[in-house]
Amino acid sequence: MTGALLLAAVAWTASVQAQTVPAAGPADTDPLELEQMTVTASADASAEGLMRAYAGGQVARGGRVGLFGSQDNMATPFSLTAYTQELIQNQQAASVGDVLLNDPAVRVARGFGNFQQLYMVRGLPVYSDDMAYNGLYGLLPRQYLGAELVERVEVLRGANAFLNGAAPSGSGLGGAVNVMPKRAPSTPLTQFTAGVQSGGQYYAAADIGRRFADDRLGLRLSAARRDGDTAVDGESTELGLVSLGADFRTERFRLSADIGYQDLQKDATQPSVTISSGLAIPAAPDASVSVAQPWTFSNERDTFGTLRAEFDLTDGLTAWIAGGVRQGNESNSFANPTVVDATGTTSAYRFDNVREEVVMTGEAGLRARFDTGSVGHRLSVSASAYDLESRNAYAFSSFAGFADNLYAPMAVAAPDADFFVGGSMDDPLVTQKAKTSSLALADAISLLDDRLILLGGVRYQEIESSSYDYNTGAELSSYSDDAVTPSVGVLYKFTPQFSGYVNYIEGLTQGDVAPATSGGVVVTNAGEVLAPYVTEQYEVGVKFDLGRVGGAFSVFQSEKPIAGVDASGHFGVVDDQTNRGIEFSAYGEVADGFKMLGGVSLLDADVAGKDSIGSPETQLNIGWEWRTPWVESLSFDGRVIYTSSQYADAANTQDVPSWTRLDLGFRYQLALTDAHRVTLRARVENVTDEDYWASAGGYPGAGYLTVGAPRTFILSATFDF
Repeated sequence: MTGALLLAAVAWTASVQAQTVPAAGPADTDPLELEQMTVTASADASAEGLMRAYAGGQVARGGRVGLFGSQDNMATPFSLTAYTQELIQNQQAASVGDVLLNDPAVRVARGFGNFQQLYMVRGLPVYSDDMAYNGLYGLLPRQYLGAELVERVEVLRGANAFLNGAAPSGSGLGGAVNVMPKRAPSTPLTQFTAGVQSGGQYYAAADIGRRFADDRLGLRLSAARRDGDTAVDGESTELGLVSLGADFRTERFRLSADIGYQDLQKDATQPSVTISSGLAIPAAPDASVSVAQPWTFSNERDTFGTLRAEFDLTDGLTAWIAGGVRQGNESNSFANPTVVDATGTTSAYRFDNVREEVVMTGEAGLRARFDTGSVGHRLSVSASAYDLESRNAYAFSSFAGFADNLYAPMAVAAPDADFFVGGSMDDPLVTQKAKTSSLALADAISLLDDRLILLGGVRYQEIESSSYDYNTGAELSSYSDDAVTPSVGVLYKFTPQFSGYVNYIEGLTQGDVAPATSGGVVVTNAGEVLAPYVTEQYEVGVKFDLGRVGGAFSVFQSEKPIAGVDASGHFGVVDDQTNRGIEFSAYGEVADGFKMLGGVSLLDADVAGKDSIGSPETQLNIGWEWRTPWVESLSFDGRVIYTSSQYADAANTQDVPSWTRLDLGFRYQLALTDAHRVTLRARVENVTDEDYWASAGGYPGAGYLTVGAPRTFILSATFDF
């Protein structure tokens, strides 16, 4: 299957290259298609604003590159893709995870023991609570983010501690995910959407934007509601969200603000499944039947707000400041099964927990633009800070658990969660505090009439964390250390259509505190605080922009430290996880009415001669959209997602089979009047109704599995007034 799909990718690429490429310029549009929205006010209170959409409208020409701000893809030595609102809406994406299904370097997994969306980028996790909101960490709902809250989803592939600062939850070593907020477009926007999907879940959304005061002030209100059963029998989801974005600008001053609220309630959601050691990976169960107990649930409510300002002190000197706060509340009851024999018998116990947290974060900086002779400079200096206070409590039922079966699930009465309890579920104490802060200095140097671009800089980072007893609040452990993370990148524009680049950059996570014992062995340096772990990455690549078709080819290697106890009983770094990969991506409008989006990722993730858990060697995405020539307002689209086999254990004895998923859809646009239009969308995801294990692991050292979604029908109608 892998060979056939790779041949298909080669054929697809060849067909792209065989097209006659017109001169660069905007793609042809159909008279009945809604006009591409142009945001005159910045989405991020910066002079650059959002990058323009590329031909086809599915991705942008560039995106945010950390402290360098918005950058064109062809002018930055890093790998970046920014998925647009047009793609999000046309694919009827419900979450950020749905959007990232389009990326060949990303696979969506799940957090440890919960339903948190987790994004595996280049074989390493990005936790959803390490996703950035307009460059700021920690402001978004921790487990799941509704797509209606965002304008764009940006994926920066590779280590990025210098660009973005260390991710506060310790992930982000293989990449970063940043989402951009919505802003009022240049023309009035009044849009209502109603829809339904398999299982009877209904959907309603509103999106309204207006500009005032000679377009200097903009307001954008977005709201959505999902409620009902899903395509998985026994599973239901209720989601409510609302956000308000405002922006204001004068000749030298730009201001933006956002406030949002999301309430997510999930009942009997398909749980993660662990396979006991020594067992072969069993066949995936029927994806349309939930193996969850009916009393399991996950509730999450988040309120967040941000403010960002930028002021041009002179024509060449700009200052900016940004800050935000989030308050989140979670309550959950889980019963994740473990398969204990080859017939699918499972054992599970109840686990309840509550979490209340407050996050405050901010950044400030200066950016100067000047020339020294024929050399151009874009000098940036910035400072950032992040502060988390988290309150938690938990309660387990007896670890003896209850029996069930993966292939014939039965409901059991909820056992009492009173066997092992930590803290008060009604009034949890502070159990975790975390702080990060950093100072960064960078310069982007341009030479040879901007054909040669050199990026370089350093970031000094401090990481502090403390843990506290669930029952008494007494401090149990603390960590405080610092590190300097440098980076350098070089990009050369061979022609206006081709650029080559190379970069070195590091990732950074908190080091460990040596335990008293490990695996029954007494640790000789118990209590020692290890320095932050540094992941080193090298990358070289070529980018191309042929007017209507763009993309990139890259080769990379990263080394991530692994801590453990050596033969002498000393705790420290004992090994490295080495990830080597090749990536190819392409996007654009190959010919009038035919768009494409996708690519392939080849990965070798090595730990002591074995593949790391949850790291497929091949990931392939092929997406297309075709506007029919005989009915110009009718479009069809499709997407093939292929993921090769992967391992669920460190010894590589549990082989998770490969899987392929086909999604198909169509869109029809109808002009009711000159000012009123309706767009009808229909989509079938997992057309062939495959039962498959969609991911393995996500949390270091754990190989739990998640069941792929069953065949799902989605219908919606969007009214524009």
